[in-house]
Amino acid sequence: MPDEKTKKIQDTAAALFNGYTEEKPYELWLSFDKKLAKEMSRFVVGDMYTRDVLPRTTRQLVAIAALSATGKQDELKLHIHAALNVGCAPKEIAEAIFQIGVYAGFPAMNNALLTLRTVLEDNGLWPLTQRANT
Repeated sequence: MPDEKTKKIQDTAAALFNGYTEEKPYELWLSFDKKLAKEMSRFVVGDMYTRDVLPRTTRQLVAIAALSATGKQDELKLHIHAALNVGCAPKEIAEAIFQIGVYAGFPAMNNALLTLRTVLEDNGLWPLTQRANT
């Protein structure tokens, strides 16, 4: 039986990444170093993502903004999926991405929006019902 922290990590990872079919970072890490992969997972998922200072939805929007601003499209795809899993609306995710355009530039914003659209298409959530405020 797993200890309390391991159980919390497993529950959090399931909540975030359930249904994500591409390789997750943990799986990549495992392919190189099993012991280090577990330690990194305990820190990232066990120490950061289980904190209750921010709700999971807010934490995912922060991750999406940071990944969008830094152009990390593969990781962004994973966190958009996680955001949808924890209850973020596509419109909220898009808004977080629009916000980074002010600070990271329109090319970063546009690349992130393309990634968002791909994830939404893959999950049958595109086209959005309300595309524009007209």
